[in-house]
Amino acid sequence: MGNKALVERHALTGFDDIFKSTTKEVDGKMIVHIPLTDLYPPEFNPFNVFDDPSMSRLVKRIKRDGVRDPGLARPRVAGGYELLCGGRRKRACEIAGIATLPLIIRELDDDSAAIAMVDSNLEPGLEQREKLLYSEKAWAYRVKLEALNHQGVKSEVPGQLSVDILCEQTGESKNQIFRLVRLTELIVTLLDKVDAKQLAFNPAVELSYLSQVEQTAVAAAMDKYAVKPSLSQAVRLRKLKKAGRLTVEQIDAMLLETKKPPKGATTGSMRFRKYFPPDYSEKQMDAVIRSLLKEWLASETPFRKEGAVA
Repeated sequence: MGNKALVERHALTGFDDIFKSTTKEVDGKMIVHIPLTDLYPPEFNPFNVFDDPSMSRLVKRIKRDGVRDPGLARPRVAGGYELLCGGRRKRACEIAGIATLPLIIRELDDDSAAIAMVDSNLEPGLEQREKLLYSEKAWAYRVKLEALNHQGVKSEVPGQLSVDILCEQTGESKNQIFRLVRLTELIVTLLDKVDAKQLAFNPAVELSYLSQVEQTAVAAAMDKYAVKPSLSQAVRLRKLKKAGRLTVEQIDAMLLETKKPPKGATTGSMRFRKYFPPDYSEKQMDAVIRSLLKEWLASETPFRKEGAVA
């Protein structure tokens, strides 16, 4: 019998008739213990599973108390179940040597499945990770917004958009949600750097407006000079992009500005950054300063010193 037919029979025969002792009812919800080998990850899942200290604590808790909160899954056409919520619990059971995972089985379309997956993973709980990565939040918010918009779902409040629903759920402002979603426009290399705290959130949002080729050049320069773009640099890069004047060479030169000078060395022309257009590189500023100094030295002045400027 296929999974769909199996679920359709639940209302007629009941879970206990099908799964015998593997089924129980908790708070009005029918919980079914499904073998781990029958569980498959969603086609796209923004939430990661790590074998970290948090996972070790979860394994110990499950060995001691079992899985307290059931996961959520839906039947797959190809057989088995798509695990929408419970990836960490599944991994913990694998490590603990437990063969099944308690689940609530629901028939859900793709949009409803995406919303359920995001909602269940965003809710705090004993068996959830304490803190989500920027990439996880960004993709989770985007997935839910796209699913809600595709469904045409709006809040019960007239005129309230799907983003307002997400604001109420997460406590994030509209602006912050949109800025987080912008991170999904980053290439994987840069988004990984955001998660690893090698690239700050605000500069990352600005860099998300660059093309993939330009972002790749930024990532290459970051690795080449071992630097992090500042917010002001990221803003300058975005402005140059908007003006159609951004080049890979400018990206490299601008990131080079961030490289710290040797101990005891001065930053030279960088002290005068506020007097120059935002798209000027340190090399360009240095050339202007040298030109002005040469003009000054060429003028009649008692302070002239021959050969002071090369």
